[in-house]
Amino acid sequence: MSSTPKKSLMLFSGRAHPELAEEIAKELDVTITPQAAYDFANGEIFVRFEESVRGSDAFVIQSHTAPINQWIMEQLIMIDALKRASAKRITAVVPFYGYARQDKKHRGREPISARLIADMLKTAGAHRIMTIDLHTDQIQGFFDGPVDHLLANKVLAEHLRDTYADHDLAVVAPDSGRVRVAEKWADMMGGVPLAFIHKTRDKTRPNEVAANRVVGDVAGRCCILVDDMIDTGGTIAKATEALLADGASDVVIAATHGVLSGPAVERLSTCGAREVIVTNTLPIPDEKRFPSLTVLSIAPVIARAVREVFEDGSVTNLFDGNA
Repeated sequence: MSSTPKKSLMLFSGRAHPELAEEIAKELDVTITPQAAYDFANGEIFVRFEESVRGSDAFVIQSHTAPINQWIMEQLIMIDALKRASAKRITAVVPFYGYARQDKKHRGREPISARLIADMLKTAGAHRIMTIDLHTDQIQGFFDGPVDHLLANKVLAEHLRDTYADHDLAVVAPDSGRVRVAEKWADMMGGVPLAFIHKTRDKTRPNEVAANRVVGDVAGRCCILVDDMIDTGGTIAKATEALLADGASDVVIAATHGVLSGPAVERLSTCGAREVIVTNTLPIPDEKRFPSLTVLSIAPVIARAVREVFEDGSVTNLFDGNA
C-alpha cells in the first residue's frame, strides 16, 4: 500500500480578534475552520473543531488582547485540541505576544514571563510561532523551535511616505532603548535625521515615565515618533510634548500595537500629535478611536508569511532579508 502525501492548510481563529483572522483568510482565499468555543459558568474554556484536522498544517490565530489571560489560555487549549486530533504541524500565530515586556529580571525574585508564554505554547503542542514586532528580539530565543518574527515597519513607512513626502522629516525614538529600531526607520524613510528622548523611569512603578530632554535637532521638522506599542500612552504623549516644546513643526506617532489601555485615548488625542498610526494586530473598538487615529491592516503581511511557511518558502525574503 502506498500513498502520496497531500498538504492541507487550515486556519483557526480564537475569539480575541476574529476580524483580523477573517482578513487573513480572505487574503489566502481560504475559510476559517468552524469550531464550537464557549465558557463554562466557572470561567473554564471549551473548544471543539467541527471538521477533521488530521494531517493538516494548522495555523492558530490569537492576538493576546484584554482580557489577556483568557485569550492566552484559549489559544493553548486550541493548540492542545489540534495536537490530540493529529494535526501534522501547528503554528501559533500571535500578532501581539502577551507578556513580552517581562523579558528579563530587573530585580531579584521577579519572573521572566515572556519565557513562560513560550514554554506553554511549546508544551501545548505548537511547533512554531509567528508574531509581529516583539518588544525585544531576544524573545525569539525563548521558544525551542522556529519563530517567524514579522515586521510592520514597511506597512507603516509606506503610509508615512505617501502622506508626508513633502515634509522635512526626522525620526525620533521615544527612549534610548529604541534607537536601533529608529535607525532602521530613518534609513527606510530615505536617510532622514535621527533623534531620541532621554527619559527616566521608576522600575517599581510600571506605566509611569518622566520625559526629559530631546537629543538631536528637531527644530522645524515633522517628527516621526516610532515605537513597538502604545499601552497607556504616557511615554508617547510626554515625548510628543517634549518635541513640540523643542521646536518640532509636527509630530506623527507610528506604532505597531495599539494596546490603548486606561487613559491612552485621552492622552493621545490631546498631546498635540498630528496623527497616530497603528496596525490592527489588536482589536480597536469604536470607543478607543479618535479623529487623529489611523489603523492600518497587517493582514496582508501575516497572510504572505503563512503562505510561505505552508509552501516551505522563505519568510525572510518578504522583508528583503532583514527579518
